[in-house]
Amino acid sequence: MRSSNPVFSRRGFSRDNGYAGFNTAPQAGYAQGNPYAQGGNPYAQNPYATNPYAQPDAQYGAPQAPATTGRMTMDDVVVRSATTLGVVVLGAVLAWAVLPVSTGSYGLAVGSALVAFVLAMVQSFKRTPSPALILGYAAFEGVFLGVISEMYNTQWSGAPFQAVLGTMAVSAATLLVYKAGWIRVTARYARVGMAIALAFVLVMAVNMLLVVFGAADDGGLRSFGPLGAVVGIIAILIGAFFLTLDFKQIEDGIAYGAPRNEAWLAAFGLTMTLVWIYLEMLRLVAIFSNND
Repeated sequence: MRSSNPVFSRRGFSRDNGYAGFNTAPQAGYAQGNPYAQGGNPYAQNPYATNPYAQPDAQYGAPQAPATTGRMTMDDVVVRSATTLGVVVLGAVLAWAVLPVSTGSYGLAVGSALVAFVLAMVQSFKRTPSPALILGYAAFEGVFLGVISEMYNTQWSGAPFQAVLGTMAVSAATLLVYKAGWIRVTARYARVGMAIALAFVLVMAVNMLLVVFGAADDGGLRSFGPLGAVVGIIAILIGAFFLTLDFKQIEDGIAYGAPRNEAWLAAFGLTMTLVWIYLEMLRLVAIFSNND
């Protein structure tokens, strides 16, 4: 399956089948539903590697539990995600503590964001995850977030803390809805959501150009008024959509026996999505604080 963020397209756990992982479950003896099946799977270890449950018991004819050595587990995802997010937080805290709010620090923030973007793009086009690239992205993204958060906190005291709480609330609610089965991540769901997300990004890009060339006042669609609040809410909903794709990506990777290093991709995707939600939540808190 392939999952993407609004800005960074990243490879999912399917090597060549696009959204083939949707609406499929690991089944013994069937290779087409499993992106790590024998034949198409460079990591297959034996003739029964079509999926984690495919190895038959010679005596009873029942499937046996697969060997888990070298396979991605939920613990792997949690550890890699905690590490990546920890680097983001560390970079943000250091940037906040060391860099004063000034024109120079804003320039550093922009430079850090550009470096993070380049590292993320390089990782997105690599066939294998690179922990160095992912952690480098996290470090530079953290510096950017630290400077931006300090700037917001200077004008709207407590806004970063409220944005963190809002990000946690959105993430927890999305996970609850996903695990309860209220949202089914299907190929159609992904296509429609991606179309909406791409349209949103294009509209925001056009809006930015209009603002830069003076054709739109006060930020246009990204103003700090009611229209900006509506756009911010839409952006957060898009972030929640990408979280569901991240959850599905992780679930499929574990079910299909993805290699352990693929947990870095899961951490990479979750980090980008959470950064997206946090930034939009930060703007939304500022907008509502202006209207108090």
